[in-house]
Amino acid sequence: MRDIVVSLFILGMMPVSFRKPFVGLLLFSLLAYLRLQDLTWGFAKDIRWSFYIAIVTFAGFFASPVERRFMAADIRCYLLCLLTLIVWLSVFLTGDFHSTDMPGLVEYTKIVGIALFTTGLVNSRARLRLMVWVIAFSFAFFGFKSGLVGVLKGGAYQIHNGPGGMLDDNNDFALALSMGVPLLWMIAHSERRKVIRRMLYAVVPLQMATVAFTHSRGGALALGTGLMMLVFRSRNRLAGFLAIGMIGIAGLAFAPASYTERLSTIKDYEEDDSAQARLAAWRTAFAMIADKPFQGVGFARFQRNYKKYDPAVQDRELEEHGSHVSHNSYLQIWAECGTVALLVYLSLIALSIVDLWKIRELAQRRFHSSWVLNYCTMFEASLVIFLAGSMFLNRAHFDLFYHLIAVIVAFGQIARAELEDFKRYPSRTHGRGELQAVHRSGFGPRPRPNGFDRRPALGGGL
Repeated sequence: MRDIVVSLFILGMMPVSFRKPFVGLLLFSLLAYLRLQDLTWGFAKDIRWSFYIAIVTFAGFFASPVERRFMAADIRCYLLCLLTLIVWLSVFLTGDFHSTDMPGLVEYTKIVGIALFTTGLVNSRARLRLMVWVIAFSFAFFGFKSGLVGVLKGGAYQIHNGPGGMLDDNNDFALALSMGVPLLWMIAHSERRKVIRRMLYAVVPLQMATVAFTHSRGGALALGTGLMMLVFRSRNRLAGFLAIGMIGIAGLAFAPASYTERLSTIKDYEEDDSAQARLAAWRTAFAMIADKPFQGVGFARFQRNYKKYDPAVQDRELEEHGSHVSHNSYLQIWAECGTVALLVYLSLIALSIVDLWKIRELAQRRFHSSWVLNYCTMFEASLVIFLAGSMFLNRAHFDLFYHLIAVIVAFGQIARAELEDFKRYPSRTHGRGELQAVHRSGFGPRPRPNGFDRRPALGGGL
């Protein structure tokens, strides 16, 4: 029955996706993050729904008389194109191209293509809001479901695998849910309807608990870093830090012994086999970089070349523990694709962070711009979570990271376009007489006495 419902829903949305490509983009994102197909048990589970939705959506885009822009004219979009080219070249320059390399290359190109497509279609505040809601609520579904199960079991619950796709591994699942926490929190923070706001606030701790139930140490560290960023951007930092401390103490007090013992291995890394394996992987990655600093060993070939650069590793060890990975996103892309790829990758991150800082500075000089500040906070915290988590995970090609960069690009263009409208967002530096004149002209709500309006203009928060 579940297979029939999911299949009918997706099939029914295909004509809509053709007529309105943005709806197709939302549906594609829903399938990527909510994993509707993996919530079934029969025939629908094996159908490539995302592939068919992508075909219909792109066909509708090229046939649409309205949608004309495939990607935004932003330096980060051009860097994404350059990075994709470098990734392809890294495989061909090794001189031993195999047909088995193609699926990975095509998958990576698809990830970047969807990200670029997002920068083109998310061209209004309403569309940006819908995209944020789809991403946040997809992760909130798993956060609520798994978190509630874990709490009802008294914490004696461990998630070994995610729902599938890019979320199949428990570490990846923990990282994605951690990145979704700031999105969900800021949606709740800006929601005007009390019932919905309280429901969203109730899901946040369950989603955080789900991260703990994965027993992912990298996920726990990343989530903690993101929470610190949220508190740093709050109005009452002292109360926020005290609240985080109390939540942490309470969580450790009620957490099962298996989880606290696993967290304790972070400081006892010299005695932890997993930590030692990470250090060995990092040393091997540096050996690859020293040998091939420019072209790398080839995209997705770290595991294939591991034994070559670490002869001490035994075949039996590989069979027991699986192929060794880099356990670090930056070393992964450096060792596999070369120095230029790493520089481009880091540039994407740096440019996005600086862009958020500039938008925040601009919004702070304007009235009625609280929605912009909220978006800056949640995107910044989510990106910081990825930066912290990717230090211990080989997720240089994580779908959500590229999509987040794309959404930040779209947000920057939308926010700047709105903030440049002085009548809608008057400057806080102008005199009272000029502000009253703006109000009498009928543009925007009356400024509050403190000069800052916290009410979102869309009526539904983020």
